[in-house]
Amino acid sequence: MFGIGFPELLVILVVALIFIGPGKLPGVARSLGKGYRELQRALSGVKEEFEATGESLDVKMPGQTGNNAGHTAKTEPKKNG
Repeated sequence: MFGIGFPELLVILVVALIFIGPGKLPGVARSLGKGYRELQRALSGVKEEFEATGESLDVKMPGQTGNNAGHTAKTEPKKNG
């Protein structure tokens, strides 16, 4: 997940138990879980909107130059007439 192993997780839980207390710890954990779930839903909603509209973010990768840096598809210019 974040490179946290079992020993580190155990230390974090012990410190949380000391500072928060055993009475409030389940409520705090529940609130953190709900917040994380809402964040994931919001991020997936934004991702779905981008995919639905067919838009993508233009990101220049290192080593790319020119006007088409970051573009994956070429488009033909519109002809007037």
